[in-house]
Amino acid sequence: MSQRTAEFCDGVSRRSVIKAGLTGLMGVSLPDILRLRAQAAEAGHARQDTAIIFLELAGGPAQHETYDPKPNAPSEYRGPLNPIKTAVPGVQFSEFMKEQARVMDKLAVIRSIHHDSGSHRTSSHLTQTGYYLRDRQSNENEMPSIGCITSRVRGSNEQGIPAFVSLPRDMRFGRAAWLGKGYNPFITARDADTKNFEVPNLTLLRGLTSKRLQDRKALLKSFDATREIIDNNGVGDAMDQFTREAFEMVAGDSARNAFDISQEDEATRDRYGRNSFGQNILLARRLVEHGVTVASVRVTGPSWDDHRDLVKRMRQKAIPYDRAFAALVEDLHARGLDKKVMVVAMGEFGRTPKFNKNAGRDHWGRVMSVALAGGNIKTGQVIGSSDAEGGSPVDAPYRPENVLAMLYRHLGIDPSTTFLDHSGRPRYILERRELIIELI
Repeated sequence: MSQRTAEFCDGVSRRSVIKAGLTGLMGVSLPDILRLRAQAAEAGHARQDTAIIFLELAGGPAQHETYDPKPNAPSEYRGPLNPIKTAVPGVQFSEFMKEQARVMDKLAVIRSIHHDSGSHRTSSHLTQTGYYLRDRQSNENEMPSIGCITSRVRGSNEQGIPAFVSLPRDMRFGRAAWLGKGYNPFITARDADTKNFEVPNLTLLRGLTSKRLQDRKALLKSFDATREIIDNNGVGDAMDQFTREAFEMVAGDSARNAFDISQEDEATRDRYGRNSFGQNILLARRLVEHGVTVASVRVTGPSWDDHRDLVKRMRQKAIPYDRAFAALVEDLHARGLDKKVMVVAMGEFGRTPKFNKNAGRDHWGRVMSVALAGGNIKTGQVIGSSDAEGGSPVDAPYRPENVLAMLYRHLGIDPSTTFLDHSGRPRYILERRELIIELI
């Protein structure tokens, strides 16, 4: 299967991923989504004004060519790129990460994340849910992703705003599983650098103006008054509070303003980069600023599944990703959002320490690097290390579940909370939930 139709080496196409995300969204109405999310308030969970941005480096970036260069290793291990200094003495990144190197004092990099899978599906499911995928051929979530759990427990930070938004489509395993489709992400279905970008789900039908909507709202209110006379027990469901909230999301301005990236000034848009990487990440910042609790950005194009021509492919994506991530970190600090918003950049695994015959690196779950920022964590540090060839952890051997535990901690969600799955079995949000103590 060609690169045009397949994004990963396991043959899953971009089209199928988009289809899966849209099917999940369209399978339930907006009032149903709001009704399901209201259950979080009924459960008595405390609300707090925190958010996360999850940058999914889909395909699995090479640790050597990002955050863990090995300048003293043999050439077939270290690769052709040079290490560069960062703002933290003694810490080096790959040359493609020069903008993040400049803001390393505001980052924390973990070089010792590891797990036991080399499968895209299994590993993606693990990094997004905290559980391995049991059916290795499945493209459906077996456990809910962190964004969907957050939608269930926390909801959004502002009324009239979605709790979980995925740009431009959902993460590979970013859906709700047995929690129900009402907790699937709200997806934009297009990149934020698209000319005249707008979100279809929030766009009024042609000919349906705000004035006409207000007329319809008045008509619905009169129906409500009539229903109250007929049904004084309040069991009628022609127009309940969740339908009203859905009406306000479409007819009101809050959601449309949050998604209106054209309101950002030209200098800011230039700083993030006038490309899909930069504009999607900028939109994610805008969304959490307006009340979205979890924003995920699928950072691909091409994917990070670099089995061949790694340096050439890295140049296409690593440089714009580096620029946008650094701009995001600085922007959050400048806006006073660095404590409210935690950012994580994580793929599903690392790459083999040795280059293959096609000038690429293959799947390698035994060690990977993860970058974090914001969320009031201790930054300006590297946690853990890999061996001299970048093949396995030497110290502080953490796992993806530990990263998720830190994100849940920031969101005020107890990962020992249980929910009943389809079989009625109570399932923990995370079974492995130890924190990364160096970040606290």
